[in-house]
Amino acid sequence: MSEVLGFFLIPWLDPYLLMLTALGTLAGIYIGAIPGLSVTMAVSILISFTFKWDVNEALALIAGIYFGGVYGGSRSAILLNIPGAPSAIATALDGYPMAKRGEAGQAIGLTTIVSVIGGFIGIIALALAAPAVSELALKFAPRDYLMLALWGILLVGSLSGDSLSKGIFAGALGVLIGSVGLDPMTAEPRFTFGNLQLTAGISYVAAMIGFFGVAEVLAQLHELKLKAIKQNVSKIIPSWSRLRKHLPLTARTSAIGVVVGALPGAGGDIAALMAYDHAKRSVKNPEVPFGEGAVEGLVAPESANNAAIGGAYIPMMTLGIPGDAVTAVIIGAMYIHGLKPGPLLMVETPHLFWFTVGCLTLANIFLLVFGLTGIKLFAKIVETPKPILLPLILVLSAVGAYAISNNPTDVYWMLGFGVLGYFLKMYGYQVGPVILGIILGPLMDRSYRQAMISAEGNVGQFVGEFFTSPLSAIILAALTFTIVSQTAWWKRLRQRKA
Repeated sequence: MSEVLGFFLIPWLDPYLLMLTALGTLAGIYIGAIPGLSVTMAVSILISFTFKWDVNEALALIAGIYFGGVYGGSRSAILLNIPGAPSAIATALDGYPMAKRGEAGQAIGLTTIVSVIGGFIGIIALALAAPAVSELALKFAPRDYLMLALWGILLVGSLSGDSLSKGIFAGALGVLIGSVGLDPMTAEPRFTFGNLQLTAGISYVAAMIGFFGVAEVLAQLHELKLKAIKQNVSKIIPSWSRLRKHLPLTARTSAIGVVVGALPGAGGDIAALMAYDHAKRSVKNPEVPFGEGAVEGLVAPESANNAAIGGAYIPMMTLGIPGDAVTAVIIGAMYIHGLKPGPLLMVETPHLFWFTVGCLTLANIFLLVFGLTGIKLFAKIVETPKPILLPLILVLSAVGAYAISNNPTDVYWMLGFGVLGYFLKMYGYQVGPVILGIILGPLMDRSYRQAMISAEGNVGQFVGEFFTSPLSAIILAALTFTIVSQTAWWKRLRQRKA
């Protein structure tokens, strides 16, 4: 016990490890805020520099970049309506309207606090409930992941205003775009039309930058003569009464983040969207309607995606199964350093588990420090005159798209999706569901194939398994309720009861 405690205290006492965690967190915040420079990319590049490092040093730096990068995506989402990461898509829905009202400082301050709270809940779950949560994650069959992906697609109703049909169309369009490339099971080209450039598929990051960044620039051209809104940054840290009011929602959405984050391949993207949908359904009387700058629309996704970090570490540390793309890269780094993630890691080197918990705790503390600094400088971005700001956004978007794989084709895709996103916005279609469809489409495709293979191609057996498995039946019931609750009939019924 004393040995475990000693190793747990290493990151708190060693100044060099403290510095590495702090630098990783600071770098992650600013990398995450740049569209196109994802956390996965940052960690992947980092690993090449840590080959000769001590394992403790590598894990400390990675933990800092992971926490900082997930949070950093909210900065550009709030200020520019360009999510720095897919997990910040839901944040942009209410964060950007708050910035347009002059409340960017308050929005960033609130997201920082709830992100830290969600991060601590995820770390506590990792420390106390790792075996139980990982055991639950192992019970998810391919059909459950199929329904989880479908559920995510159907949540577009929560992201698409009052029109369910427009939301479903936008989500289906995203699934179609995500299907371009080689078939994941047979390697047959799909929707490539003989073009070799399309066999690698379309980068969802390029699409995200185009649909959000370029489309927003084109939409803002209609408002060039409007003066930039002065941001109120006199009060950044939210009051205790406001935090206390939203603590129950933060706790619920953090729990969603932990569970969804622990599901292999799900990650903070789905967790943030499900948390946003939960907030929209459970909060009865928000001060401002959702989609127009509701504070609850910031609290839910930001607490969930940071809680999902602790959740993603659970299957990685206990089973050797990555919870998301970042932990998949971290597993590779651990193998490089001679470690074998999985049950034996917990038995043979338990001190590394507690060391990781300590590093994540430190990173979360540094996130609070760095997250609440520099907000006044960031807020100045929104106050920049539009004739100067819009070209800068366009240049930043092009650099971010090119940085994905140093391929000019991604820039062309970004511009094309930007024009398409502009016309979708003009006709009342939201672009968030399109990106959601691109991200979840491959998961849905792969899970359906695996579920059919496990059922030996028998459609009756495939359908029957949805009702014979308790877990599948619960997810199916939730999915069905999601569909019914978005119909006009259900809305009339609720109005009649009210």
